[in-house]
Amino acid sequence: GCGSCLGAALALLLLLLPACCPVRAQNDTEPIVLEGKCLVVCDSSPSADGAVTSSLGISVRSGSAKVAFSATRSTNHEPSEMSNRTMTIYFDQVLVNIGNHFDLASSIFVAPRKGIYSFSFHVVKVYNRQTIQVSLMQNGYPVISAFAGDQDVTREAASNGVLLLMEREDKVHLKLERGNLMGGWKYSTFSGFLVFPL
Repeated sequence: GCGSCLGAALALLLLLLPACCPVRAQNDTEPIVLEGKCLVVCDSSPSADGAVTSSLGISVRSGSAKVAFSATRSTNHEPSEMSNRTMTIYFDQVLVNIGNHFDLASSIFVAPRKGIYSFSFHVVKVYNRQTIQVSLMQNGYPVISAFAGDQDVTREAASNGVLLLMEREDKVHLKLERGNLMGGWKYSTFSGFLVFPL
């Protein structure tokens, strides 16, 4: 009879639905069925592997989710012939460059996407009886600075760190405002990474 047809149709419908999707009234937090696929409604959040979870629970990997660099200076003093005009502090060895967004030749980091970035630097002066001052520049403007000015200490360090809101294509580099930096074996470093995208 008609009741058995309805029962068979209901049984067939239950077999076709994925096991993860119970048949019940839907609300904002229960699983929903969309084109035969089970989707769980959840808040957007980044996963441990750098993927971003959409509002429908679909994981979407971003190619620029992992960004980090760390560079050192192992040879010449600064300022050098290359940096005399711009006073950019150049680094000649990259230890980490995930995403390849730090350009070694120019020693400039270019943000691949909008987000919060962390930067730190540690530079060492080469002579006593002098002061060094170093600024972290964002798009040509100083954001933070550090200095070392003990007249009796030869190898004194200037260090600082900051979190920055950066737009895509923003640039960051270090500028030597005054004094001379030491070359030699990896005394000075410049590092940064993407904390989270926006």
